[in-house]
Amino acid sequence: MQSIQLFDLASRQAEWLSVRQEVVSTNIANANTPKFRAKDVTPFSAVLDSSNVPMARTNPGHLAGDTMETAEIGVHDEAVNNEIGVQESGNTVSLSGELAKSGDIRRQYELNTQLTKAFHNMMLTALGK
Repeated sequence: MQSIQLFDLASRQAEWLSVRQEVVSTNIANANTPKFRAKDVTPFSAVLDSSNVPMARTNPGHLAGDTMETAEIGVHDEAVNNEIGVQESGNTVSLSGELAKSGDIRRQYELNTQLTKAFHNMMLTALGK
């Protein structure tokens, strides 16, 4: 049985959010570490573009897409924040920026789970369960 693309997409975004939360947590934990460079992950849109999410096939004459492949979620050094720049210790972590990212991650995760739950309920309703 072919998997439902929305669930694959939601799973992929949840994985990306998990990796991003881990990177943000590491940045916050190292806020006072000398010469620590803040990191961030590749935006989800770039991960999505490289993961080959297949289009729906509504006609047998349409080309079949592959299932969603796992694309690498790249972690890279973050651009220097203009608010704080490079601190005297060489650290580039902005606590306010990292906390804002953490809140954004939480909101995106809640949206992801609510959409998945609504789609699941809609499927159950369509099946009469």
